[in-house]
Amino acid sequence: MTAEAREAGVRTDSAADGGRPLDIALLTYKGNPFCGGQGVYVRHLSRELARLGHRVEVIGSQPYPVLDEGYPQLTLTELPSLDLYRQPDPFRTPGRDEYRDWIDGLEVATMWTGGFPEPLTFSLRARRHLLGRRGQFDVVHDNQTLGYGLLGDVGAPLVTTIHHPITVDRQLELDAAEGWRRRYSVRRWYAFTRMQKRVARRLPSVLTVSGTSRQEIVDHLGVRDDRVHVVHIGADTDLFSPNPAIPEVPGRIVTTSSADVPLKGLVFLVEALAKVRTEHPAAHLVVVGKRPEEGPVAAAIERYGLSGAVEFVKGISDAELVDLIRSAEVACVPSLYEGFSLPAAEAMATGTPLLATTGGAIPEVAGRDGQTCLAVAPGDAGALAAGLVRLLGDPDLRARLGRAGRERVLARFTWARAAEGTVAHYREAIARRGGPRSEPHTEQTEGRVPAATGVYTESRATC
Repeated sequence: MTAEAREAGVRTDSAADGGRPLDIALLTYKGNPFCGGQGVYVRHLSRELARLGHRVEVIGSQPYPVLDEGYPQLTLTELPSLDLYRQPDPFRTPGRDEYRDWIDGLEVATMWTGGFPEPLTFSLRARRHLLGRRGQFDVVHDNQTLGYGLLGDVGAPLVTTIHHPITVDRQLELDAAEGWRRRYSVRRWYAFTRMQKRVARRLPSVLTVSGTSRQEIVDHLGVRDDRVHVVHIGADTDLFSPNPAIPEVPGRIVTTSSADVPLKGLVFLVEALAKVRTEHPAAHLVVVGKRPEEGPVAAAIERYGLSGAVEFVKGISDAELVDLIRSAEVACVPSLYEGFSLPAAEAMATGTPLLATTGGAIPEVAGRDGQTCLAVAPGDAGALAAGLVRLLGDPDLRARLGRAGRERVLARFTWARAAEGTVAHYREAIARRGGPRSEPHTEQTEGRVPAATGVYTESRATC
């Protein structure tokens, strides 16, 4: 395929790898790219698959995916749930006229008993939808739904991405829970992880985003190691790029934390900031995410008197996010655990020096301490403070780490490379199934809408 064809989104007789263009169903039960990493994955991977010459139909539930415009073979099919967690009325009870079938009843009943129904109910709806369109797809790619509905025949070979086992999130929240009522609530909410564990063990092909996640999928979920394959994801290096015209704001530290959960380690960064300000009074933190009204982060901000030194921003566009990161003297990822860490890759791609913990797969992305980042142990506010003091006081170190960080991302972590690796596994799955589908493709437009437009005016961290 020519570069011109790729840019125009034109499908030709062969894909970029020389093989036949594929018809791909990409499933995502949580697809909005401004609510978390799964949505970012779907948005960027679908675009790059389309650029390679494949037809991609994203099938998603609320909050619906937002796709890049300009690719005729990239479409969105909405598979609505009851949207029980929508704002401004989360955990709502639907009206009688909203119920359509038994799956809706199951969704509400699971919520009423304190569970999280969406992985199961989306998988059941997706199965029904896919079997009704048998023969229209070469491959079905599930983005970590891991629901019972995706077991058995879904009309095409199944490839599944597991970013990391959600059992890790569950354990960290249990460890941080105070009192038996809170622990009981966490266990009920994460009851769906038992289903995901059972489903994962029966999957024929699992993709994951890092070597760390691969090992944890084997250890935590019991998936056979020969069925788990690493395909690194990455940053949009055209968007997330250096721009010397954006001035650095003295003392600015930027982090991304879309939820006040122990996994993200934000409370340790707030505590570190209090220590840093004794040496660098101008130090301040900008958090891309929603300000918590209560909980450990809110309590720490009040305890250390940091209300004027910690700012939360939401509703910003991608372009505004990039400029915010460019304006920072330091980008920080304080997470206790990450299956990959897109915020680390995106910050490095802008040339902003990175301070990150060694939680989970972060070192696999960020690289060696002192070479492409500064690395500290997770959950250690003192170590975070020491790293921030060192970076804020050494502009030469910041410049060196910033250059090296971008070079690392360009060499290893781009969405184009991710799409190429993913297609290779699609073709392997199709070959194992016995070759491409034999049924003719027939167009179906009901429920399908064009890829969303104006994606760069959508907001980050609105959930």
